[in-house]
Amino acid sequence: MAVVFFLKDYNSRHAAPRGGELLAPTGRSKGLSGAGRGEARLLLGPRAGLTEGEARQRRRPRRRRRMEAVVFVFSLLDCCALIFLSVYFIITLSDLECDYINARSCCSKLNKWVLPELVGHTIVTVLMLISLHWFIFLLNLPVATWNIYRFIMVPSGNMGVFDPTEIHNRGQLKSHMKEAMIKLGFHLLCFFMYLYSMILALIND
Repeated sequence: MAVVFFLKDYNSRHAAPRGGELLAPTGRSKGLSGAGRGEARLLLGPRAGLTEGEARQRRRPRRRRRMEAVVFVFSLLDCCALIFLSVYFIITLSDLECDYINARSCCSKLNKWVLPELVGHTIVTVLMLISLHWFIFLLNLPVATWNIYRFIMVPSGNMGVFDPTEIHNRGQLKSHMKEAMIKLGFHLLCFFMYLYSMILALIND
């Protein structure tokens, strides 16, 4: 019986601390030289202890991955809105082509959404630049530049980007239809890119 009690007491004194415990400096640490003197160690799981500075450095990539996940979630929602806008443009222009609505009504409806489309796409492009996703930024840059250029270069006296007096001239209606379809395909491509990047960021987190 004395041997059993002795073994229990020995095991309780020498038991390994649980993961996540912060060990206070022991008497042996007083004899260490340099930065290791009196430095507490943080045990993370089954591995050897880490200093607080090392643990902080390991938490930084995790915060970055979380921020990337937030950026891609926002970009995904924004891309969904741009997809719906492209579909709306195609449907409205198709109605004009089939003479279901007149040119003034069609252009009035479409011009309301030109600026929201420009702002939504520009925000995503700037976010990709800030988050240093260069490939996605360069992919979005030509479309964002075209949207800004088209909005700025509206001739004076026109109703907007879509003008009822010119939409039937020089094949502008077909040109607008083609542009809306290209944007729809582009936004669908970006949608799957953002979805993949968001899932990847969440899994790595």
